[in-house]
Amino acid sequence: MADKQERISDATKEADRRDAEASHGAPQVPTAAESEAAERHGKADPETGEHYEEMLERGANQQGEGRLP
Repeated sequence: MADKQERISDATKEADRRDAEASHGAPQVPTAAESEAAERHGKADPETGEHYEEMLERGANQQGEGRLP
């Protein structure tokens, strides 16, 4: 079986080429459902942002496995 070479089809090579050239990441334009949900829920509470920042800071300063603040 070591003598057998793997043959890659032209279709597979073409698909690989397209994937390599494709842009990656999330689309920049929100979908209609995302826009509707954003309108429905409105702006976030400023305290939410403050809490988020505080939790990021706490997580960054953790020391040791499983340590509680």
